[in-house]
Amino acid sequence: MRSATVTTVISLLVIASCGGGGGEESSAPSAVDSSAPWFKEDAVARGLEWEHTKGAEVRYWFPEIMGPGLGVLDYDRDGDMDLYLVQSGDLNAGESPNLGNSLFSNDGTGKFSDVSASSEASGSGYGMGCACADYDGDGWTDIYVTNVGANALFRNGADGTFSERASAAGVDDDAWGTSCAFLDYDRDGDLDLFVANYLNWSEAVEIDCMSGFGDPDYCHPNNYNSPAQDVLYRNEGDGTFKNATESSGVGKAYGNGLGVAPGDFNDDGFVDIYVANDMTANQLWMNQQDGTFKESGLLSGCAVNGEGSAEAGMGVVAFDADNDSDLDLYVTHLREQTNTLYLNKGGRFSDKTSIVGLAGPSLRYTGFGTGAADFNQDGNLDLYAANGRVGKWRPQFLDDDPYAEPDQLYVGLGRARFKEVSPQGGTAAPYYATSRGMAFVDVDGDADLDVVVGDNHGRVRLLMNVAPSQGSGALISVLEASGAPAIGALVTVTAGELSLTRPVQPAFSYCSSSDPRVHFGLGDYEGLIDLSVQWVDGSVSEQKGLTLGSELSFKRR
Repeated sequence: MRSATVTTVISLLVIASCGGGGGEESSAPSAVDSSAPWFKEDAVARGLEWEHTKGAEVRYWFPEIMGPGLGVLDYDRDGDMDLYLVQSGDLNAGESPNLGNSLFSNDGTGKFSDVSASSEASGSGYGMGCACADYDGDGWTDIYVTNVGANALFRNGADGTFSERASAAGVDDDAWGTSCAFLDYDRDGDLDLFVANYLNWSEAVEIDCMSGFGDPDYCHPNNYNSPAQDVLYRNEGDGTFKNATESSGVGKAYGNGLGVAPGDFNDDGFVDIYVANDMTANQLWMNQQDGTFKESGLLSGCAVNGEGSAEAGMGVVAFDADNDSDLDLYVTHLREQTNTLYLNKGGRFSDKTSIVGLAGPSLRYTGFGTGAADFNQDGNLDLYAANGRVGKWRPQFLDDDPYAEPDQLYVGLGRARFKEVSPQGGTAAPYYATSRGMAFVDVDGDADLDVVVGDNHGRVRLLMNVAPSQGSGALISVLEASGAPAIGALVTVTAGELSLTRPVQPAFSYCSSSDPRVHFGLGDYEGLIDLSVQWVDGSVSEQKGLTLGSELSFKRR
């Protein structure tokens, strides 16, 4: 850590769960055969009966194929994680409102009930994604929703209901928003908001496109030739935001923005912003510590792949792939492009995809939602990719969905090396769908991470973690004095010779917001652990000699 340790009280929840630089990939098999499944699909049995719709009829208008995202939050502060599912509806709804988004309440055992009507958090826009955080500092998690058209901000009323405040708060951007993230870029103690916009789209700009087989199909983004400007809002600390897009420098570049990953990529204590763009160069907005950003993607080595080509960036996650305490990047892409792993060395990135085991398996599929988690708790982060086409192709996996593909699970082998798990997706048999948003969450309180996947024009999936566990795990909740998750804090766990660092940042993947608690797999370690938390303002708090399985309650003051 850079700054001196100060006496600060924090809030941490630690739960134990036991049981249940890149290397060359050419010397090992292309997939790891799993004798037992890693996940069991259990959505309907747990009360998640919800289905996404992309339109009353398929018009092949581009936004139809891009949703949905989803969010994880503890909206009622009862200690378990609830789910917010973003609905799309009909781009040509006219006077009829769309179906609205849905909020499902967790009963603490991983069973859900639909509280959408009573919560008043549905909205009526053509939804894309969301971010969940406490924007007004009252300790209750709010929800920001991106739409094709005006975005929505649902303020948590602390009584089980929400009120829509986007216009009043100044964040009702009316472009085509996709991924978004709350972050404190100016370190003033309140959360600012970054919104990635995709294309300058309207019905009037739609054109007829055909697949390679002569069928009507969705167009390529470059057919529109209309990249959008992303938006940065600065929190004024009074429940309102000021548009800082131009003053911050973020407005100087345009792109087809789909994925957002905030993180401190050069270890200077200020959060930066990475944007994955679809067929335009990715952007890395480096925080200049004075309220402005400088676009440094090309100079930093993460704007294009190792061959110098811009790829179809969809989803992205910032994580420590090689356990050297800095944030690397994993970006999902279109079929016939590899998903890309950029390793970070001192703020400079290099494309290491071809030597870490991630190149070949991803070439056949189109990746969207993604994330890194230690599902089997062996101390190495694994990767999950939610896949689904945006154009018709063969072979076709499902007769009634030409865009369906299997998801993929990659087991972490250590030293930033990965192998795909077979069957694909880690379930007993591959599941085929047009997958989009994906989030991690511990829904049943067993301290391992489950997966929620939003499928385009399909049912939501809840993949319960049944991985053959190799060790213990810790799930850590780091809270501000208000009781809200401390977005942007860095948490380090030391367990014997093992030292792991994770950020508190639920905004990653594609159009989705994950469990804000931080999970650590600790392998076969069974001793005491030390925790260190570096807050957004640079101060550090430490707790030593903690016992796995104990429940600690410390709150920042």
